This record gives sequence, structure tokens and C-alpha cells, in this order.
Amino acid sequence: MIVGDSFTVGSGPVERWDTYAAKAARELGWQLVTAGAAGTGFVNRGPVKRTFQESFTEELSWRPAPDLLIISGGHNDRRTGFDKVHAAARRLLELVRTSWPQTRVVVIGPLWMARAPRWAYGVRDAVAIAADEEGATFLDPLGEHWSHELILPDGVHPTLAGHVRLAHWLVTALHEDGFGPAPR
Repeated sequence: MIVGDSFTVGSGPVERWDTYAAKAARELGWQLVTAGAAGTGFVNRGPVKRTFQESFTEELSWRPAPDLLIISGGHNDRRTGFDKVHAAARRLLELVRTSWPQTRVVVIGPLWMARAPRWAYGVRDAVAIAADEEGATFLDPLGEHWSHELILPDGVHPTLAGHVRLAHWLVTALHEDGFGPAPR
């Protein structure tokens, strides 16, 4: 299962079934359940008026516990201070642990296909610290070097090829962390 923003649920010409999350799940042979919405974040409620925690509660928490939950985002938490992002991420992770104590949790920081602005690193750090405090694995996509050819004309979201590249990155990172087979 995964909770996320437009990178996870799809945006522009990229549909939900073609996102990096869907492609990674197919490569791993997993059934994917996706929650979240474009414009949302740990703090930012976006156009759907729902944070990641609210998406988790409404869309996932009532389901049987999965082996793995991925929480991916932070891109939409700009103009939000470190403390607010950290507190919201930590509350969500605490709720996940209470709801599903045996579920492994992986947190992916803000995805930024172009050069990330300075504030994105603050969001990344807030989420990474919360993940560490709650015993979740943290994956940092800001350390990657993505090609500009993988970005839609909006300058933000990945193209279909960008989602393929993100899926490969995620499958590789999960494998290196002992979860899932080696990428094909």
C-alpha cells in the first residue's frame, strides 16, 4: 500500500496505473492499493482538503494490515515550517504503528525531478527525522540525479519515462533494504 501525492496517484498524461508506484508493484509482483491525492502532503490538505494522515485513515487504516506501507511525499508542504512537517509526519507514523504494528514502513521524501529548491531539503530533513524516530526506513530521492527529459512541460511532474525511472529506483532501494527481489 502507498499514500502519496500527484507523483503517486498520477498527474497530467500519466494515469494512476502508470505511476512509479504501480510500475514498481508490477515489477515486484505485488497488489497495489493507492491512497492520497494531488496537491496533498503531510500538512498541506490540497484541493481535496485531506492530509496524508487523513488519506491513511479514510482510505487504508480499515483494511487488513499489509506487509509494507510506503508513504511518499512532502513536495506540497512548501511554505510549511520544519516543526509542522516533522510533527505531522511523526503523528502519521505513530498512527500507522498503532493501526498496523507488524507492517514495515518506508517513507520516501519529496520527489523533485529538477534541481530541488532549498526549502525541499528542510521538508526532507523533517520527514527523515520523523521516520528515524519511528523506526521507518527513509529513502531520499533528492540525492538522485534525474534527467530533464524525464520531466513534463509543467517542470515538476515526471513523464511516463520518468515514472519508469522512479520505479526502478524504488525497486532497487527496496531490494537493497532487504525487501523484494532484485530489479529486472
